[in-house]
Amino acid sequence: MRARSEFRNWAGNQVNRPAEVGAPSSAEEVAHAVRRAARSGRRVRMVGSGHSFTGVALTDGVLLRPDALTGVRAAGDGWITVAAGTRLRDLNAELDRLGLALANLGDIDAQTVAGAIQTGTHGTGRDAGGIADQVIALELVLADGRIATVADGGTADLDGIAEQDLFDAARVGLGALGVLTAVTLRAEPAFLLHQVRRPLRLSRILDTLDELTSGNEHLDFYWLPHTDICLTKFHNRSKGPADPPGPLRYWVDTRLVENTLFGAVCAFGARFPQAIPAVNGLTARLLSESACVDSSHRIFITRRDVRFLEMEYAIPRERLGQALRELRDLIDRMDWKIGFPVEVRVTPPSDAWLSTAYGRPSAYIACHVYRTTPHSAYFAGVEEIMVRLGGRPHWGKLHTRDAAYLAGIYPRFADFVALRDRLDPSRVFANDYLDAVLG
Repeated sequence: MRARSEFRNWAGNQVNRPAEVGAPSSAEEVAHAVRRAARSGRRVRMVGSGHSFTGVALTDGVLLRPDALTGVRAAGDGWITVAAGTRLRDLNAELDRLGLALANLGDIDAQTVAGAIQTGTHGTGRDAGGIADQVIALELVLADGRIATVADGGTADLDGIAEQDLFDAARVGLGALGVLTAVTLRAEPAFLLHQVRRPLRLSRILDTLDELTSGNEHLDFYWLPHTDICLTKFHNRSKGPADPPGPLRYWVDTRLVENTLFGAVCAFGARFPQAIPAVNGLTARLLSESACVDSSHRIFITRRDVRFLEMEYAIPRERLGQALRELRDLIDRMDWKIGFPVEVRVTPPSDAWLSTAYGRPSAYIACHVYRTTPHSAYFAGVEEIMVRLGGRPHWGKLHTRDAAYLAGIYPRFADFVALRDRLDPSRVFANDYLDAVLG
């Protein structure tokens, strides 16, 4: 263990100075750290890569870093087991080497596997859900220092807790039930995706939402506020041949336009907000159609160098059109100057108890601001719409919901809290964020 050391998240809005910092390299070392902290009355959290905007990973006690808890443990026909601190980019590289792939991914690959799962990271998919929905087994250290392994379909009993219940609760467990030390994921033969990027009018998308979501395996679109234009991404499986963007095109599109120039535009908008509608209008006119075919993980992942703050809500998919219309009208009515695009994705239902898609086809609306931009009024207005439509906030993104609200929109919320009470009655894994969202 090291003495007090500062932790700062990717966006810079969460800063923490725990009493101690450790870097365990095995489940046994994690278990030792948990038992030691419990004896001294300190709380424990395992941090990921810092890509959450909330305080979900913070602690005033012992902060465990996953830097040494990495690598592939084993792989077989249709599965792979990795240590929980493995970055998604490293997992994707190893899967690719083995001729395998995950069915779906989010658009960030800097996260750790455990961090992505515990906060409910998702991509967009008609048939394939988030990363937690591809988990088939978990290894975790409990509050009493025991190491438990639970698998989908398991029939074991842990002190009266059914293995399937613990599995379904712990997949999106917020670190409240235990510290994840290893994850086994379902994998499939590597596949290609055909990506088409096309500007479409928001009004047209709203009129054809059902057709667009049902007709494409992965639909993702970004609406430019103050315009009627969306950059729409269609991802569908392809038999090939591969036709990836060349090095120059990749550098221009990904490094120059989507990051360097976009960052400069964001900084300009933060200094001169009245210019944002005109800038967005110019951006909309410059968008053009493009296409490529590449390995699935290269299509799913987007490079993000521009730092921002984000709020994202999952709503019933049938309410997506209403939510977007209300959001558009709210921005116009309040005369807010919103430079960052609004991202929209969809997923099928999940059976992980605290997945934002639990029990219903879901649509996700993500609102971002450049990290130096005032955002409280904008995010409060967005949240009011989403809450009224039965929205569930992403666990790793900014929101103000508490346990009283969340208990009403998650059918298994009370079951999760009861499970936590049995597994961690002394709240070894608690922190201020969990106190708010779980009670």
